Amino acid sequence: MTETLTVDYIIVGAGSAGCVLANRLSADPTSKVLVLEAGGDDRPTKNPGQFFSNLMIHVPVGYSQTLKDPKVNWLYATEPDPGTGGRVHIWPRGKVLGGSSSINGLIYIRGQHADYDGWRQLGCEGWGWDDVRPYFLRAEHQERGAGEHHAVGGPLNVSDVTQTHEVSDAVVEACVEAGIPRTDDVNGAEQEGVTYYQLTVRNGQRCSAAVAYLHTAMKRANLRVETDALSTRVIFEGKKAVGVEYLQNGERKVARARREVILCGGAINSPQLLQLSGVGPGGLLADHGIDVVADLPGVGGNLQDHYVIAMTWRLKPHVVSVN
Repeated sequence: MTETLTVDYIIVGAGSAGCVLANRLSADPTSKVLVLEAGGDDRPTKNPGQFFSNLMIHVPVGYSQTLKDPKVNWLYATEPDPGTGGRVHIWPRGKVLGGSSSINGLIYIRGQHADYDGWRQLGCEGWGWDDVRPYFLRAEHQERGAGEHHAVGGPLNVSDVTQTHEVSDAVVEACVEAGIPRTDDVNGAEQEGVTYYQLTVRNGQRCSAAVAYLHTAMKRANLRVETDALSTRVIFEGKKAVGVEYLQNGERKVARARREVILCGGAINSPQLLQLSGVGPGGLLADHGIDVVADLPGVGGNLQDHYVIAMTWRLKPHVVSVN
Protein backbone atom coordinates (compact mmCIF):
# COMPACT_ATOMS: atom_id res chain seq x y z
CA MET A 1 0.00 0.00 0.00
CA THR A 2 1.37 3.39 -1.02
CA GLU A 3 0.25 6.68 0.50
CA THR A 4 0.24 8.90 -2.54
CA LEU A 5 -0.88 12.38 -1.58
CA THR A 6 -2.53 14.67 0.95
CA VAL A 7 -5.14 17.23 -0.08
CA ASP A 8 -7.74 19.44 1.55
CA TYR A 9 -10.80 17.74 0.07
CA ILE A 10 -11.36 14.23 -1.28
CA ILE A 11 -14.46 13.76 -3.44
CA VAL A 12 -15.45 10.15 -4.08
CA GLY A 13 -17.34 9.92 -7.35
CA ALA A 14 -17.37 12.25 -10.35
CA GLY A 15 -21.11 12.07 -10.98
CA SER A 16 -23.60 14.92 -10.93
CA ALA A 17 -22.83 16.02 -7.36
CA GLY A 18 -19.10 15.28 -7.52
CA CYS A 19 -18.57 17.36 -10.66
CA VAL A 20 -20.32 20.37 -9.15
CA LEU A 21 -18.37 20.11 -5.89
CA ALA A 22 -15.07 19.68 -7.72
CA ASN A 23 -15.77 22.88 -9.62
CA ARG A 24 -16.93 24.91 -6.64
CA LEU A 25 -14.27 23.78 -4.15
CA SER A 26 -11.37 24.15 -6.59
CA ALA A 27 -12.51 27.71 -7.39
CA ASP A 28 -10.57 28.59 -4.23
CA PRO A 29 -6.94 28.41 -5.44
CA THR A 30 -5.69 27.83 -1.88
CA SER A 31 -7.59 24.51 -1.62
CA LYS A 32 -6.28 21.27 -3.06
CA VAL A 33 -9.02 18.96 -4.30
CA LEU A 34 -8.84 15.30 -5.31
CA VAL A 35 -11.62 13.51 -7.20
CA LEU A 36 -11.64 9.70 -7.26
CA GLU A 37 -13.74 8.19 -10.05
CA ALA A 38 -14.02 4.41 -10.46
CA GLY A 39 -14.89 4.75 -14.15
CA GLY A 40 -12.97 6.26 -17.03
CA ASP A 41 -12.79 9.58 -18.82
CA ASP A 42 -15.85 10.63 -20.80
CA ARG A 43 -13.96 12.68 -23.37
CA PRO A 44 -13.01 11.53 -26.89
CA THR A 45 -10.32 8.87 -26.89
CA LYS A 46 -8.10 7.13 -29.42
CA ASN A 47 -8.48 3.88 -27.52
CA PRO A 48 -10.46 1.63 -29.93
CA GLY A 49 -12.00 -0.29 -27.02
CA GLN A 50 -13.42 2.87 -25.48
CA PHE A 51 -14.04 5.02 -28.58
CA PHE A 52 -17.60 3.87 -29.28
CA SER A 53 -18.68 4.12 -25.63
CA ASN A 54 -17.39 7.67 -25.30
CA LEU A 55 -18.91 8.68 -28.62
CA MET A 56 -22.32 7.43 -27.52
CA ILE A 57 -22.09 9.51 -24.32
CA HIS A 58 -22.12 12.77 -26.26
CA VAL A 59 -24.55 11.89 -29.04
CA PRO A 60 -28.03 12.46 -27.53
CA VAL A 61 -29.58 9.31 -29.01
CA GLY A 62 -26.58 7.37 -27.72
CA TYR A 63 -28.30 6.74 -24.38
CA SER A 64 -29.88 3.69 -26.03
CA GLN A 65 -26.35 2.25 -25.97
CA THR A 66 -24.94 3.72 -22.75
CA LEU A 67 -27.82 2.32 -20.71
CA LYS A 68 -26.55 -1.19 -21.49
CA ASP A 69 -22.80 -0.62 -21.91
CA PRO A 70 -20.65 -2.09 -19.09
CA LYS A 71 -17.75 0.20 -20.06
CA VAL A 72 -19.64 3.23 -18.74
CA ASN A 73 -22.40 1.65 -16.64
CA TRP A 74 -22.30 -0.40 -13.44
CA LEU A 75 -25.39 -2.29 -14.62
CA TYR A 76 -26.45 -3.27 -11.13
CA ALA A 77 -29.14 -5.93 -10.87
CA THR A 78 -31.93 -6.02 -8.31
CA GLU A 79 -32.90 -9.02 -6.25
CA PRO A 80 -35.80 -11.01 -7.76
CA ASP A 81 -38.87 -8.82 -7.42
CA PRO A 82 -42.04 -10.60 -6.29
CA GLY A 83 -44.10 -7.70 -7.62
CA THR A 84 -43.01 -8.43 -11.18
CA GLY A 85 -43.14 -12.19 -11.23
CA GLY A 86 -39.77 -12.73 -9.58
CA ARG A 87 -37.85 -11.02 -12.34
CA VAL A 88 -34.44 -9.38 -11.88
CA HIS A 89 -34.19 -5.80 -13.16
CA ILE A 90 -31.09 -3.97 -14.38
CA TRP A 91 -30.39 -0.77 -12.46
CA PRO A 92 -28.23 1.56 -14.59
CA ARG A 93 -25.67 3.74 -12.79
CA GLY A 94 -22.95 5.75 -14.50
CA LYS A 95 -19.33 4.56 -14.28
CA VAL A 96 -17.54 7.41 -16.02
CA LEU A 97 -16.85 11.11 -15.56
CA GLY A 98 -20.28 12.71 -15.28
CA GLY A 99 -21.74 9.60 -13.66
CA SER A 100 -25.34 8.88 -14.53
CA SER A 101 -25.64 12.31 -16.16
CA SER A 102 -23.36 10.90 -18.88
CA ILE A 103 -25.52 7.87 -19.66
CA ASN A 104 -29.13 8.86 -18.91
CA GLY A 105 -31.93 10.00 -21.21
CA LEU A 106 -30.95 13.70 -21.00
CA ILE A 107 -34.33 14.75 -19.57
CA TYR A 108 -34.24 17.92 -17.47
CA ILE A 109 -36.96 17.97 -14.83
CA ARG A 110 -36.68 19.34 -11.33
CA GLY A 111 -39.28 17.30 -9.52
CA GLN A 112 -42.56 18.31 -7.95
CA HIS A 113 -42.53 21.46 -5.85
CA ALA A 114 -44.74 19.73 -3.28
CA ASP A 115 -42.14 16.98 -2.79
CA TYR A 116 -39.53 19.48 -1.64
CA ASP A 117 -42.05 21.16 0.67
CA GLY A 118 -42.97 17.74 2.04
CA TRP A 119 -39.35 17.05 2.94
CA ARG A 120 -39.17 20.37 4.75
CA GLN A 121 -42.33 19.56 6.67
CA LEU A 122 -40.78 16.25 7.71
CA GLY A 123 -37.91 18.16 9.30
CA CYS A 124 -35.42 18.61 6.45
CA GLU A 125 -34.79 22.31 6.97
CA GLY A 126 -33.47 24.03 3.87
CA TRP A 127 -35.08 21.57 1.45
CA GLY A 128 -38.36 23.36 0.74
CA TRP A 129 -39.04 24.46 -2.83
CA ASP A 130 -38.36 28.12 -1.99
CA ASP A 131 -35.02 27.02 -0.51
CA VAL A 132 -33.78 24.92 -3.45
CA ARG A 133 -35.25 26.99 -6.31
CA PRO A 134 -32.37 29.55 -6.32
CA TYR A 135 -29.88 26.73 -6.84
CA PHE A 136 -31.77 25.39 -9.85
CA LEU A 137 -31.73 28.88 -11.32
CA ARG A 138 -28.04 29.33 -10.59
CA ALA A 139 -27.22 26.11 -12.42
CA GLU A 140 -29.37 26.72 -15.48
CA HIS A 141 -28.82 28.25 -18.87
CA GLN A 142 -32.29 28.02 -20.38
CA GLU A 143 -32.27 28.55 -24.13
CA ARG A 144 -35.80 30.00 -23.93
CA GLY A 145 -34.41 32.86 -21.87
CA ALA A 146 -34.77 34.02 -18.29
CA GLY A 147 -38.06 34.34 -16.43
CA GLU A 148 -39.68 33.71 -13.09
CA HIS A 149 -38.87 29.99 -13.23
CA HIS A 150 -35.78 29.97 -15.46
CA ALA A 151 -32.41 31.64 -15.72
CA VAL A 152 -29.57 32.13 -18.17
CA GLY A 153 -25.84 32.18 -17.62
CA GLY A 154 -25.50 28.95 -15.63
CA PRO A 155 -23.24 26.09 -16.70
CA LEU A 156 -26.00 23.51 -17.36
CA ASN A 157 -27.61 24.07 -20.75
CA VAL A 158 -31.34 23.33 -21.03
CA SER A 159 -33.05 23.20 -24.41
CA ASP A 160 -36.35 22.17 -25.92
CA VAL A 161 -36.84 19.10 -28.09
CA THR A 162 -35.91 20.29 -31.58
CA GLN A 163 -37.47 17.46 -33.55
CA THR A 164 -41.08 16.60 -32.86
CA HIS A 165 -42.99 13.70 -34.41
CA GLU A 166 -46.51 13.42 -35.72
CA VAL A 167 -47.23 10.39 -33.50
CA SER A 168 -46.02 12.23 -30.40
CA ASP A 169 -48.10 15.24 -31.39
CA ALA A 170 -51.13 12.97 -31.72
CA VAL A 171 -50.50 11.50 -28.26
CA VAL A 172 -50.37 15.01 -26.77
CA GLU A 173 -53.66 15.89 -28.46
CA ALA A 174 -55.24 12.66 -27.22
CA CYS A 175 -54.19 13.48 -23.66
CA VAL A 176 -55.75 16.93 -23.95
CA GLU A 177 -58.97 15.42 -25.29
CA ALA A 178 -58.96 13.07 -22.28
CA GLY A 179 -58.91 16.04 -19.93
CA ILE A 180 -55.20 16.37 -19.11
CA PRO A 181 -54.20 20.05 -19.22
CA ARG A 182 -51.79 21.20 -21.90
CA THR A 183 -48.62 22.89 -20.68
CA ASP A 184 -45.56 24.22 -22.44
CA ASP A 185 -43.15 23.95 -19.50
CA VAL A 186 -42.68 20.92 -17.26
CA ASN A 187 -40.41 23.09 -15.11
CA GLY A 188 -42.79 25.99 -14.76
CA ALA A 189 -45.21 27.18 -12.11
CA GLU A 190 -47.53 24.19 -12.54
CA GLN A 191 -46.04 20.86 -13.56
CA GLU A 192 -49.26 18.97 -14.10
CA GLY A 193 -49.96 18.57 -17.79
CA VAL A 194 -48.74 17.08 -21.04
CA THR A 195 -45.99 18.42 -23.30
CA TYR A 196 -42.56 17.59 -24.65
CA TYR A 197 -39.66 17.31 -22.23
CA GLN A 198 -36.76 19.71 -21.87
CA LEU A 199 -33.26 18.31 -22.36
CA THR A 200 -29.71 18.88 -21.12
CA VAL A 201 -28.41 19.37 -24.65
CA ARG A 202 -26.10 22.07 -26.01
CA ASN A 203 -25.30 22.48 -29.69
CA GLY A 204 -26.68 19.04 -30.42
CA GLN A 205 -24.55 17.26 -27.80
CA ARG A 206 -25.14 16.05 -24.23
CA CYS A 207 -24.47 18.63 -21.55
CA SER A 208 -23.61 16.29 -18.67
CA ALA A 209 -22.36 17.39 -15.27
CA ALA A 210 -18.84 16.67 -16.51
CA VAL A 211 -19.33 18.91 -19.55
CA ALA A 212 -21.06 21.63 -17.54
CA TYR A 213 -18.84 21.69 -14.45
CA LEU A 214 -15.78 19.45 -14.54
CA HIS A 215 -13.95 19.75 -17.87
CA THR A 216 -13.09 23.43 -17.50
CA ALA A 217 -12.24 23.01 -13.81
CA MET A 218 -9.76 20.24 -14.67
CA LYS A 219 -7.46 22.93 -16.09
CA ARG A 220 -6.90 24.25 -12.56
CA ALA A 221 -3.62 23.29 -10.96
CA ASN A 222 -5.25 22.66 -7.58
CA LEU A 223 -7.74 20.05 -8.91
CA ARG A 224 -6.63 16.47 -9.49
CA VAL A 225 -9.00 13.95 -11.06
CA GLU A 226 -8.06 10.27 -10.87
CA THR A 227 -10.03 7.89 -13.10
CA ASP A 228 -10.16 4.10 -12.82
CA ALA A 229 -9.79 4.68 -9.08
CA LEU A 230 -12.20 2.47 -7.11
CA SER A 231 -12.64 3.65 -3.53
CA THR A 232 -12.72 0.68 -1.17
CA ARG A 233 -12.78 2.24 2.30
CA VAL A 234 -13.08 5.55 4.11
CA ILE A 235 -10.31 5.74 6.69
CA PHE A 236 -11.44 6.80 10.15
CA GLU A 237 -9.54 8.00 13.19
CA GLY A 238 -12.12 7.43 15.88
CA LYS A 239 -15.29 8.94 14.42
CA LYS A 240 -13.45 11.33 12.09
CA ALA A 241 -13.00 10.54 8.39
CA VAL A 242 -9.41 11.38 7.47
CA GLY A 243 -8.82 9.68 4.13
CA VAL A 244 -9.78 7.15 1.48
CA GLU A 245 -8.24 3.87 0.43
CA TYR A 246 -8.64 3.04 -3.27
CA LEU A 247 -7.52 0.67 -6.01
CA GLN A 248 -6.01 1.95 -9.23
CA ASN A 249 -4.35 -0.17 -11.89
CA GLY A 250 -4.08 -3.05 -9.45
CA GLU A 251 -2.31 -0.94 -6.83
CA ARG A 252 -3.81 -0.12 -3.46
CA LYS A 253 -3.38 3.56 -2.63
CA VAL A 254 -4.29 5.98 0.14
CA ALA A 255 -5.22 9.66 0.01
CA ARG A 256 -5.49 11.82 3.12
CA ALA A 257 -7.82 14.80 3.61
CA ARG A 258 -6.90 17.75 5.79
CA ARG A 259 -10.46 19.08 5.79
CA GLU A 260 -13.20 16.80 4.42
CA VAL A 261 -13.98 13.48 2.77
CA ILE A 262 -17.10 13.91 0.64
CA LEU A 263 -18.99 10.90 -0.71
CA CYS A 264 -20.68 11.53 -4.06
CA GLY A 265 -21.17 7.95 -5.22
CA GLY A 266 -24.92 8.30 -5.58
CA ALA A 267 -27.81 6.38 -4.05
CA ILE A 268 -26.10 3.00 -4.45
CA ASN A 269 -22.36 3.47 -4.10
CA SER A 270 -22.25 6.01 -1.25
CA PRO A 271 -24.10 3.82 1.29
CA GLN A 272 -22.16 0.80 0.03
CA LEU A 273 -18.85 2.54 0.71
CA LEU A 274 -20.07 3.68 4.13
CA GLN A 275 -20.96 0.10 5.05
CA LEU A 276 -17.59 -1.18 3.82
CA SER A 277 -16.01 1.48 6.02
CA GLY A 278 -17.89 0.44 9.16
CA VAL A 279 -20.80 2.88 9.04
CA GLY A 280 -24.21 1.23 8.84
CA PRO A 281 -26.37 -1.42 10.54
CA GLY A 282 -24.11 -2.92 13.19
CA GLY A 283 -25.48 -6.45 12.91
CA LEU A 284 -25.09 -6.55 9.12
CA LEU A 285 -21.53 -5.25 9.31
CA ALA A 286 -20.60 -7.77 11.98
CA ASP A 287 -22.01 -10.59 9.85
CA HIS A 288 -19.53 -9.61 7.14
CA GLY A 289 -16.58 -9.18 9.48
CA ILE A 290 -16.49 -5.39 9.22
CA ASP A 291 -15.49 -3.46 12.33
CA VAL A 292 -18.29 -1.08 13.34
CA VAL A 293 -17.33 2.59 13.44
CA ALA A 294 -20.92 3.84 13.82
CA ASP A 295 -24.07 1.75 14.16
CA LEU A 296 -26.49 3.58 11.86
CA PRO A 297 -29.38 1.35 10.73
CA GLY A 298 -30.58 3.82 8.10
CA VAL A 299 -27.43 3.57 5.97
CA GLY A 300 -28.34 1.41 3.00
CA GLY A 301 -32.06 1.32 3.79
CA ASN A 302 -35.26 3.04 2.69
CA LEU A 303 -34.22 3.46 -0.94
CA GLN A 304 -37.08 4.18 -3.35
CA ASP A 305 -36.98 4.30 -7.12
CA HIS A 306 -39.33 3.78 -10.03
CA TYR A 307 -39.54 1.45 -12.98
CA VAL A 308 -39.20 2.66 -16.52
CA ILE A 309 -41.65 0.64 -18.56
CA ALA A 310 -41.27 0.89 -22.34
CA MET A 311 -44.14 -0.06 -24.60
CA THR A 312 -43.35 -0.43 -28.30
CA TRP A 313 -46.00 -0.35 -31.02
CA ARG A 314 -45.69 -0.99 -34.71
CA LEU A 315 -47.83 1.49 -36.64
CA LYS A 316 -49.24 1.08 -40.12
CA PRO A 317 -48.05 3.65 -42.67
CA HIS A 318 -50.02 6.93 -42.55
CA VAL A 319 -51.89 5.81 -39.44
CA VAL A 320 -51.68 9.39 -38.18
CA SER A 321 -53.22 12.13 -40.25
CA VAL A 322 -51.00 15.14 -40.84
CA ASN A 323 -53.78 17.31 -42.28
